[in-house]
Amino acid sequence: MPRSVFRPCIDLHDGQVKQIVGGTLSETEPTTLKTNFTSSETPAYYADLYRKHNLTGGHVIKLGKGNEVAAKEAISAWPGGMQVGGGITIDNAQEWLDAGADKVIVTSWLFPEATFSLERLTQLSKAIGRDRLVVDLSCRRRENQWVVAMNKWQTLTNLSVTQETLALLGEHCSEFLIHAADVEGLCQGIDEDLVRCLGEWTTLPMTYAGGAKSVEDLALVNELSQGHVNLTFGSALDIFGGKAVRFAECVKWNQQERDA
Repeated sequence: MPRSVFRPCIDLHDGQVKQIVGGTLSETEPTTLKTNFTSSETPAYYADLYRKHNLTGGHVIKLGKGNEVAAKEAISAWPGGMQVGGGITIDNAQEWLDAGADKVIVTSWLFPEATFSLERLTQLSKAIGRDRLVVDLSCRRRENQWVVAMNKWQTLTNLSVTQETLALLGEHCSEFLIHAADVEGLCQGIDEDLVRCLGEWTTLPMTYAGGAKSVEDLALVNELSQGHVNLTFGSALDIFGGKAVRFAECVKWNQQERDA
């Protein structure tokens, strides 16, 4: 039986490593942004830290413009060790892979005018290879479903996260990344219903992010998803200024998984 593991992240905003409240990101209303943490360390520092502890499958996310140099600094510190997302299109995906990204993560480009394009997904998958592509289905809860959100999670699309959606998209990618945007950065707990559903629905490796507040959440995600969903910690983690989760505990959890 699979076992959920910790997946590290580097979130970049204005060229710096930050932890923000996901639902407050906006290009039209920048004053609404709520930042939990701004690091004095470089992106390369975090990538090298993850490399030293063999924390594979992590992601570098560019939140808006002004993050190109910072993202390349991170993936250059661990070539082939991290995924990169944010502004990925068919025109620049191969460039990021050539720069050292293990995989590229795509979201908004798949949704011209907020409408899902299977044609675009197919084109990108063929261009770079299914095994190098991660689809980000970050979403917001609306009534009894989770709707994929784009443009820094501000624009809802016409696509919902369902078993059928994961099956269709899974034919063209190798992995999924899902931020629960409504709880991202709040450190008030994960969306348990979403994690449970993702564990039932996914047939591919998957990483969930959003709301994790204690190291016990690793065991909770493992239980809810039957080990099929991995977990990212952000604002709660001590290396990002948090007080609830120690990075060393996450490393220990993954080590136990490797030793099992």
